[in-house]
Amino acid sequence: MRTRKAVVTDAREVHDLIAQFSGDGTLLPRRYNEICENIRDFVVVEHRGRILACGALHIYGPHLAEVRSIAVTPEAQGRGAGQRVVKTLLVEAERHQITRVCLFTRIPEFFGRLGFITSQREELPDKMFKDCVACPRLHCCDEIAMVLAHSAAERAAARRDYRSASNGEARRLVQIARAQ
Repeated sequence: MRTRKAVVTDAREVHDLIAQFSGDGTLLPRRYNEICENIRDFVVVEHRGRILACGALHIYGPHLAEVRSIAVTPEAQGRGAGQRVVKTLLVEAERHQITRVCLFTRIPEFFGRLGFITSQREELPDKMFKDCVACPRLHCCDEIAMVLAHSAAERAAARRDYRSASNGEARRLVQIARAQ
């Protein structure tokens, strides 16, 4: 497996991968032309010329970036491709000296293991005003807002919490996060 920046010729495969997970509501749908316009935001993991995973880093400014459109083919899930994408995007955010990285998800366990902690969506007004107000799920959103923990110690604690949680505990953490 190799991780790299996406190029415009990857747009169709990235679009199709995201579409696999937008039909059931896991991801928000992205139009092909939108993928093309924003291809420089994407990284991909490929193996033998086939894209196995993708994700994007959307930059709002030096104060905030969002990890979005994380998708991994079913056969590559559990093999580290998603983690590779997220870690590469976090390195990119660090390179740009972004002070806060957020995401909205329905699978907080995955991102918790990478050092993200739950947050209030109201703490992310740039995201809310740019994307959420136009979202068809605005008033019935079931995604959990998360931010990368600020300190290395907080990130390590988040990783420990999610790694050590049994399935029942992980569900409880999700329920608590949704209730916040």
